[in-house]
Amino acid sequence: MTTYPATRRGFTLIELLVVIAIIGILSAVVLASLNTARSKGNDAAIKSDLSTVATQAALYYDNNGNSYGATNTGVGASCTTASTLFTDTTIANAITGADTDNGPTKSVLCSSNSSGFMVAAQLMTSNDYWCVDSTGVATDTASTPDVTGTACP
Repeated sequence: MTTYPATRRGFTLIELLVVIAIIGILSAVVLASLNTARSKGNDAAIKSDLSTVATQAALYYDNNGNSYGATNTGVGASCTTASTLFTDTTIANAITGADTDNGPTKSVLCSSNSSGFMVAAQLMTSNDYWCVDSTGVATDTASTPDVTGTACP
């Protein structure tokens, strides 16, 4: 049987608790950074989706007798009113993507008439909206866009 000298002992309970506490603090810092990065990634996805809407809307306008279709105002799923540019598959998918990316408590707003459109989605990192419209504007706005109009604030 081997005996160990008194100087070779394991870790004390206090030392183990300190190490566990340090690991816990480092984990919390890393997780907080990941959540921030995820929110910024969602904001980038929202901006990309709305850029897709603006590009596809220009194509829709050209292909439909220089018209964006019937008058429509809506929030979220109601952006898909018949006889409007929002029924275009690519545009509808982009709006659905933006609505998914900004979470269940934030909204996507849209409006259109025959001569213009506006789509805005709330961002994850703030209560601001990213707004695109038929005049080529793509902007961050702190005020809620007016769904009765077709221009970003």
